[in-house]
Amino acid sequence: MKDEKIKEILLNYKNIATIGFSNNPEKPARRVPAFLIAKGYNVIPVNPNYDKILGRKSYKNILEIPGNIDIVQVFRPSKDVPEIVEQVIKRKREKGDVKVLWLQEGIMHESTKKAEEEGIIVVQDKCMYKEYVRLIGE
Repeated sequence: MKDEKIKEILLNYKNIATIGFSNNPEKPARRVPAFLIAKGYNVIPVNPNYDKILGRKSYKNILEIPGNIDIVQVFRPSKDVPEIVEQVIKRKREKGDVKVLWLQEGIMHESTKKAEEEGIIVVQDKCMYKEYVRLIGE
């Protein structure tokens, strides 16, 4: 994906549902969302193991989130991506809000083609923090 498109996503989409948002401050799945929150993004935790993370209500899945979602950010193993893609497609069809499916560094899966066919932009194997710093700055 071209840098201009990634920068456009980072500048224009501010509501991020983070699947696999961690409660462990040592993990990238906690540090990256915390960085994005500090930059003014509305980051919504999706982790069935916690009621709250960083003082924010955590949801079991993206279908439960009442508000608007622009980006679904994924911190889960690649093997979990097909199920996530199905939820993203269902959410888009029901609420029409998901614009981007962003798979963090090291996460890729061919099932994302289904999301693209639904008009969802897919970013794979890229760290949102690293891309933000590289294209926008600290």
